[in-house]
Amino acid sequence: MKFKKTLIATGVVAMALSCATNPFSGKKTMAFVSNDQLFPTSFAQYNQFLSENKVVSGTTQANMVTRVGQKIAKAAERYLDANGYQGYLNDYKWEYNLVDDETVNAWCMPGGKIVVYTGILPVTKTEAGLAAVVGHEVAHALANHGQQRMSAAYVQQGVALAGNVALSGDQQSLDIFNQAYGIGSQVGVMLPFSRSHETEADEIGVYLMAIAGYNPDEAAEIWKRMNALGGEAPPEMLSTHPSNESRIANLTALAPKAKAEAAKFGVTSFK
Repeated sequence: MKFKKTLIATGVVAMALSCATNPFSGKKTMAFVSNDQLFPTSFAQYNQFLSENKVVSGTTQANMVTRVGQKIAKAAERYLDANGYQGYLNDYKWEYNLVDDETVNAWCMPGGKIVVYTGILPVTKTEAGLAAVVGHEVAHALANHGQQRMSAAYVQQGVALAGNVALSGDQQSLDIFNQAYGIGSQVGVMLPFSRSHETEADEIGVYLMAIAGYNPDEAAEIWKRMNALGGEAPPEMLSTHPSNESRIANLTALAPKAKAEAAKFGVTSFK
C-alpha cells in the first residue's frame, strides 16, 4: 500500500513538473518531452522525408505554398507578441514545401516544418483555401500537439504497466484489465484527445488566417468540398478527427469571431 501511494505521489509530482502552457488557451498541457528534445528529431525526420519524395519548387503553386506559409507564420508571431508571448517562436524553423503526391493532405511537424501535397490543391482551389489548411497545420505545431500526444502515450503506457504489475498474480483479472483498458483508454481517452486537438487547431488556424488577411469563411468551404469527395469514414467516436459535418458547423460559427480578432490587428478586408 505504501509503495502504491509513493508511486501515485511520484506520478503526480512528475506531471506537475512536466507541464507547458498553451499560448492560445492559457491551459496547462502535458510536456514529458521538451521541445529541445523534440525539435531536432522532427527536423531530421523532415529532411529525410524531403530526400525521399519529389519536392516541387519554382512553380506558381510551390511559390504560393511558401507565400501562404510565411504569412501565417507572421500572423502567429503578431498574435503571440500581442498576447505576452514574445520569443515563443525563437526555436521554430519555418519551412514550407510542396510535394508531388496525389494524397489529399498537408501536415506540419513540431518546430514548423510544413508539407503540402499537390493532391489537396484541387480542394483548396484558392490561396485563401490553402491558407485555411496551412493555418490548421501550423496551429498543431504552435499548440505543441505532437508533444502532448507523445506525453499522453507515455501516460497510457505507464498506467498499463502499473495495472499489469498490480494484477500480476491473478491471470484472469489481468486478462480482463488488459482487454478493457486497451479499448477503454483508446476510445474513451486517446481518440477524444486527438479530436480535441483537431478542433483546437481548426480554431487557432481560422484566427491566424484571418490575421494574415485571408477570408476565414473559406475554412468551412474547404470542408464542404472535402465532404463532397465522399468515401466512408468511421463514426466520430472511433475517429482521430471530428466528422466533416462537425467541422463545417464549428468553422462557420468561428468565422465572425476570427474577423473580429483580425480587426484588433487592423485587418478588416480579406483575400
